[in-house]
Amino acid sequence: MEKTWNNKAWFMVIPVLVLVAFSAVIPLMTVVNYSVQDTFGNNQFFWAGTDWFADILSSDRFWDALGRNLIFSMIILAIQVPLGIFIALNMPKKGLGVPVCLVLMALPLLIPWNVVGTIWQVFGRVDIGLLGYSLNAMGFDYNYTQNPIHAWVTIIVMDVWHWTSLVVLLCYAGLVSIPDAYYQAAKIDGASRWSVFRFIQLPKMKRVLLIAVLLRFMDSFMIYTEPFVLTGGGPGNSTTFLSIDLVKMAVGQFDLGPAAAMSIIYFLIILALSWVFYTVMTNSDAKD
Repeated sequence: MEKTWNNKAWFMVIPVLVLVAFSAVIPLMTVVNYSVQDTFGNNQFFWAGTDWFADILSSDRFWDALGRNLIFSMIILAIQVPLGIFIALNMPKKGLGVPVCLVLMALPLLIPWNVVGTIWQVFGRVDIGLLGYSLNAMGFDYNYTQNPIHAWVTIIVMDVWHWTSLVVLLCYAGLVSIPDAYYQAAKIDGASRWSVFRFIQLPKMKRVLLIAVLLRFMDSFMIYTEPFVLTGGGPGNSTTFLSIDLVKMAVGQFDLGPAAAMSIIYFLIILALSWVFYTVMTNSDAKD
């Protein structure tokens, strides 16, 4: 009997394809078009080829911003992933505490990015901010607007406060999906808490950890709103990440060609590093 195909299902997909085309494909092709052209205004463009890409890749400004991005993302992953696992392990699995903890964990994720930056901008001020005033009262010469180290620490703490909950919720979802039979067998065998974590909980969390690492890497590598609102990329260029530098180039200097080339390079770096993370973690999962 010959199988019949229902092509009506494609009508359900067409709106999605149209939406993706207008929100992603067309803007991407526009950026590609700008990246190979130059303009002197009046909507007159001249072919530039790969000149803008060569200029960006040979620019110390680009490599300095890229280095800041990589360092920031590595610090964020090194803090948030272990901290998220630790909090998820200590959250209650039954009773009234479960919904309370879940709501508390979800609250930071509901706050818009620009509001987070504004909250910490006020929170860290030395005159009216609770954090800045308290640290200075205790004898610490804290000022995130003038000291690059203080600015970095403030941005890292802000991001940890805002996004660790995402790692916690993902890890918690992996933990609650583990059947009780595993824990009962471990109890019968007299397994220690570390052994339970190493051989039962961690393997069951590997897939959600993969998602958590990929999401947190991409988010931290593309971070813009929070540090821009908090420090504006300063003091100096100490917190000028690629995203902030890109906006300065495109909007502040109106260098559309170099900005378009930089955005494509930025996108390809994120894509390549995410693929590396995915490949390493999936291969590790397959070996286990």
